[in-house]
Amino acid sequence: MANANKIPGRARVLVIDDSKTIRRSAENLLAQEGYDVITANDGYEALAKVVAHHPDIIFVDIMMPRLDGYQTCALIKNNARYSKIPIVLLSSKDSIFDKARGRIVGSQFYLTKPFTRDDLLGAIHQHLQPAADEVSA
Repeated sequence: MANANKIPGRARVLVIDDSKTIRRSAENLLAQEGYDVITANDGYEALAKVVAHHPDIIFVDIMMPRLDGYQTCALIKNNARYSKIPIVLLSSKDSIFDKARGRIVGSQFYLTKPFTRDDLLGAIHQHLQPAADEVSA
């Protein structure tokens, strides 16, 4: 039941952030664009939601208590069942080190906070568009 309650034709997006404001903002922006949005407030909650909902793309904050974004990303990417899900790291940090560390744990993209609507949609289109093109081909 990996895709339980999935709305047909709508990409499922998981947003993981310990900030309720960031989660709500991303959820509202993405829902307005027609995405099926699931949120989690930390890495532990997120892991359960990945298993329950099998999202098409994941946005994860780096700086979270208990299980940070790097650890969450690594755990998802090290599981063969979920390793193909694109993960976008979110952070207020913008150093080359942070971006490199994100790549090492398997993140495909890195957005610096505060992000815009166009940033979120651009990341989704960049990572989900090839799958849509293959289906229509």
